Amino acid sequence: MTVSDLNVQPGSATYLGAVLDENGCNFAVHCPNADLVQLCLFSSEDEVEIAVIDVPAKTGKVWHCYIEGIQAGQLYGYRTSGGNKEATGFRFMPEKLLIDPYAKKLSRPMFWDAKLYSGDSQKMVAKSVVVANSAWQDRPAKPNTPLDHTVLYEAHVKGMTAQHPNIPPELKGTYLGMCQPSVIKHLKGLGISAVQLMPVAAFMPEPYITNKGLTNYWGYNPINYFSPEPRYAVDDAIGEFKTMVDSYHEAGIEIILDVVFNHTAEGGLDGPVLSFKGFDNSSFYLFERNEYGAIDYTKFVNNSGCGNSVNTAFPYVLKMVMDALRYWVQDMGVDGFRFDLAASLGRDPYEFSALSGFFRTIRQDPVLIGCKLIAEPWDIGHGGYRLGQFPSNWLECNDKYRDTVRAFWRGDKGTTSDFATRLLGSRDVFPKESRSILTSVNNVSYHDGFTLHDLVSYQERHNEANGEQNRDGHGHNLSANYGVEGPTTDPELIAIRERQKRNLFTTLLLSQGIPHILGGDELSRTQQGNNNAYCQDNPISWLDWDLDATQQKFLSFCQHVIDIRKQSVLLHHLQLQDDNFDLSHNVAKIYWYRPDGARKLEDDWHDPDNQCFAVELRGEEYATGETTEHWLIVFNASDHDVKFNCPTYEVNQRWKLVLDTRYAQLSEQPEVVVQNCYKQASNSICLFNAI
Repeated sequence: MTVSDLNVQPGSATYLGAVLDENGCNFAVHCPNADLVQLCLFSSEDEVEIAVIDVPAKTGKVWHCYIEGIQAGQLYGYRTSGGNKEATGFRFMPEKLLIDPYAKKLSRPMFWDAKLYSGDSQKMVAKSVVVANSAWQDRPAKPNTPLDHTVLYEAHVKGMTAQHPNIPPELKGTYLGMCQPSVIKHLKGLGISAVQLMPVAAFMPEPYITNKGLTNYWGYNPINYFSPEPRYAVDDAIGEFKTMVDSYHEAGIEIILDVVFNHTAEGGLDGPVLSFKGFDNSSFYLFERNEYGAIDYTKFVNNSGCGNSVNTAFPYVLKMVMDALRYWVQDMGVDGFRFDLAASLGRDPYEFSALSGFFRTIRQDPVLIGCKLIAEPWDIGHGGYRLGQFPSNWLECNDKYRDTVRAFWRGDKGTTSDFATRLLGSRDVFPKESRSILTSVNNVSYHDGFTLHDLVSYQERHNEANGEQNRDGHGHNLSANYGVEGPTTDPELIAIRERQKRNLFTTLLLSQGIPHILGGDELSRTQQGNNNAYCQDNPISWLDWDLDATQQKFLSFCQHVIDIRKQSVLLHHLQLQDDNFDLSHNVAKIYWYRPDGARKLEDDWHDPDNQCFAVELRGEEYATGETTEHWLIVFNASDHDVKFNCPTYEVNQRWKLVLDTRYAQLSEQPEVVVQNCYKQASNSICLFNAI
């Protein structure tokens, strides 16, 4: 094929990307400052360049053309000319093949290769793929799970499936493996309502980690915001991703995507030119200002810690991000998003504002209005910690919850008051009336940190496999090993570790807010003490489905606790009388008690040795005032048993034991009804129901 064989017409600037119709394809790309934009076509078999077209038309900031006869599956890329001028921020380098920012599919995964990148980069760079209209008909209805019934499960497509014994070898590590019946059955049996997938948009491991012989396993290094990652596909990334989503929706489980709009794989000034830099570097990224207030295009703002910061305040970038979000919802079928380093999205462009253009735009969008929006409410830039400051339609990952719960169960003195606050929705962070009690996304473990099992098995991080002399990863883990660092065969040590796991998991599920479970925690997954396994694409990160008796007991325990939460209204959604965020209420009284049965006074909360207390939740029907559910939850984080005097709400009040975390499984727990007092075991939680 040569250019003379093609019928090239001006086309339209209306829709960016490659838009196919019955006669051909319209190509349009934002590139306001180039002198020349070339569209390169490649063969599908071996990615050989078969034609180079000087794009003939430009409308405003968009170059465009229409080519007759182009069909779905055509590979293409762009080259731009106009000078590589650091002073103006222009990075037009025609020897670098560029991925279309609006590409819906890439020809293959991207890997950094310095030799292939040098000079003409087209052999290294994946090709954009022309795709047909991707809308599917008769797809299953979305679950639309209410927030108060949401239980999140964070998973990695490959890590979830790489070692699963019931997945065919050819499907391990893929979207199709992720939706195998055995995987979905496990999640349904656990009680999960939504799977939060770690990044599935196309990414490239950064040169730094590639040069060490490792990879970016997590995927937080995007090269394109529309294309599903080809690494996880057998053949058709788009179709297989949709099949996965549909399978989960049929099972009543939502899909939440972890998205990374704060930086890209192009890095800083010395980073590669792969896509965005080559089209509009000076607008797509954020740059520092010099002492006179002028933009210095030689210094990328680095609020992400990854070399650059995407400028979502710029109109084209904001439009692209919104188009991408709508595409994943409308075409790909997902139910919501968790935004990595979301404080960056609220910068307008340098300082954070809850009224930023991004927040205003997403709030009024009719496609996204019903989506679940979860913020990681910080970045590493100046003023980047913004927990509690997002708009009221957002949920926020709550690191204060994580740290307080870890510290309380580790036995740290003086944490009880803060622990009680976290338990009831962190209302110091998310105030009544202005934020829902469900706003806090609670977790005790996340992908970037210790697993739950490692949290009770290691005092220190052990990241030697990452090749950074154990200097990477967070050093403040609030973890404990209870006497031995790492694995042990000591039955007493195993017993206290397992009990602490039960305490942490039970606290998570009995807290107000949205519980976030790190995938594999229910399987007692270990990363061998690695708390920053971003570069470990191996069994360190993969789930191990081969459970021993102790691990099986913990899995059953997790299933039971999630079921308790789901069966109770008060335990998953308190509506307080003094909170006008909701018009109704479902709780009459909340009381706090000391072990002697007396109500806690202010001084009790400030007692550093106060590590045992109870909270009473007495439900009330809003319309009639009748008592509904009635719970008593007793916490003892001390290392000794405590005689706890149960409160008496009415004459002959009795409390039935529903859960006691001293027992490894429900079958070991005795039938107990208490009227006066109960011997609360050290390091345990008891849940009672009034009868």
